[in-house]
Amino acid sequence: MATRGGSYDWRFDSGRLCLDLVATGAGGPGTADPLDRPEGLADWLVAAGVVPPGTPLGVVDDHWLLRFRQLRTALDRLLTAQLGGRPADGALERVNALAAGAPPGLCAVRAGNGALVRGLSTEPGCTALLAAVARDAVELLTDPVALAGLRRCEGDHCRRVYLDTSRGRRRRWCSSEVCGNRERVARHRRRHPAGASPEPPGSSYP
Repeated sequence: MATRGGSYDWRFDSGRLCLDLVATGAGGPGTADPLDRPEGLADWLVAAGVVPPGTPLGVVDDHWLLRFRQLRTALDRLLTAQLGGRPADGALERVNALAAGAPPGLCAVRAGNGALVRGLSTEPGCTALLAAVARDAVELLTDPVALAGLRRCEGDHCRRVYLDTSRGRRRRWCSSEVCGNRERVARHRRRHPAGASPEPPGSSYP
């Protein structure tokens, strides 16, 4: 997924806003958490498209960080339960409560080139932005077609969840360039261990 603003660098396409939030805390060992400070959350809000580029986010503080991390945890539990065919009523209640809030109001504004672009009618508050992410989760969980494509990355030590919209739904990794490449490298090393001499062409063994 290409970066859509801010300094947060996307390495894969999850397919949904709510999954993007969960992914910030689902990387492998040594992966930095983008939501480790308010500035990181502000960058993510722009990069994930929760707010348009250029939206003032100077009010993002530790309280915002705590609430978004709490929503992330609830979504992670809910999606994990969904993939395992189990209920997670406590997490569902938290997500539903946040989704009941009013998301940010939208408006169309003129860009410098005269084109109409999306803007927000008022400065966004924490509760409104949480509602936008939580509503996306509710829409996903209540859409049988979309939900059928929910997958967990098969990469070692990776817990990212994504929507598989590939032809035949054969996508295995959150990112072919990251987890997929690691798997290909590991497979090559298993087939060709260091120091092993390749079998001479045409040789055979009884």
